[in-house]
Amino acid sequence: MAKEKPQKQRRSLGELVAAIEALIFVSEEPITVRMLIKIINEDRDTVRAALDQLSNEYDERESGLQVREIGGGWQISTRPEFHEDVRAFLKTRPSAKLSLAALETLAVIAYKQPVTVPEILEIRGVQSASSIKTLLDKRLIVSKGRKETVGRPMQYGTSKDFMIQFGLKDLSELPNIEDFEDFVQ
Repeated sequence: MAKEKPQKQRRSLGELVAAIEALIFVSEEPITVRMLIKIINEDRDTVRAALDQLSNEYDERESGLQVREIGGGWQISTRPEFHEDVRAFLKTRPSAKLSLAALETLAVIAYKQPVTVPEILEIRGVQSASSIKTLLDKRLIVSKGRKETVGRPMQYGTSKDFMIQFGLKDLSELPNIEDFEDFVQ
């Protein structure tokens, strides 16, 4: 007589929502749906339903936090309407800021990726080697291979950490370059 497999104990949607909230909270980076499926051993539709309910719960109670999809996964973050309060708090703590040169280089890479150092030089008009090193050290950019041209220069693009740091779901959320023209006129 074959031994019957014990049936998986089904958790209620409320229990799944609570488990997912705990996992998102303890994760150092956005946690993917695939990882949630693997950890809580549920199907994609169930995990998505739990994520939707969790997000709605934060919205309905007008929480200072939100559950949002960012950088290929899910994360708990502060709501945009409280960014000034959070910024004021964070100004009381020392932070590692980027220089203007590093920010310019990062902007070029974000909008033109994959891009080589000579292409960045052509756009910025100044050398960017130290900015590239800084951005690599801070893991905001990564190597995207070599360009198939003379000298085979290294190409760079933004990293997952860039997406997380700037609160972007994907690169389509970058502001349009035309939006910046208003600032320079």
